Amino acid sequence: MTRPPTAAQRRVIDAADPVTGRLRGTEAQLAALVKRGLAFRHPRPPHDHFLTPAGHRIREAEVTVPAKAEALAAGGVFAARIGGEEDPPATGPARVREVHSAWQGLLELRRMTNPDGATDRPCAWERTHLVQAAALALEAAGHRPAEQDFEEGYRVRATPQPEAVAVREPDGARLRACAVTLEEAGWQVGEHAEPRTRARYLLASPRRA
Repeated sequence: MTRPPTAAQRRVIDAADPVTGRLRGTEAQLAALVKRGLAFRHPRPPHDHFLTPAGHRIREAEVTVPAKAEALAAGGVFAARIGGEEDPPATGPARVREVHSAWQGLLELRRMTNPDGATDRPCAWERTHLVQAAALALEAAGHRPAEQDFEEGYRVRATPQPEAVAVREPDGARLRACAVTLEEAGWQVGEHAEPRTRARYLLASPRRA
């Protein structure tokens, strides 16, 4: 197999019976999986389709990689710094290693779940975890998050707009540096001003193409 499965094919693979590997999908989807060597058609009626060993490996990878990346990027063992937390994690070499591992896990998640295997733009998981995804990109690039009692540092927050987060950093140069980092991580970024205070902030959303 030279190309990764399409998004529709991935859904069929991911929905396979975890024990038997039995598949459900349209005739076209199942035929395409057979052609790729990821499924086979049982010779006896009702001629159901099942995952081949290669198909099982794809499914296991899709289960394992997102689970690992979500654990690293979202919660439990690791959570990216969004800025202003009441009980932030300790800084130091261990934290740097954790952040690096989380970012590498997220890049692998992109490779596994983006239809074309691209790692230069956000994946579906990031679109449902916007604040953590943007915060991880910033922390992995070395930007300093805000502490609870200090204004300096970035803060990433949700917004009423779909698929958009706000990034605030009182220092203009550092705010622009955050914008560059997010753009390099595959986000669309615009700089705006608060209507009343005129304070500058970023509005960032995951790039689709």
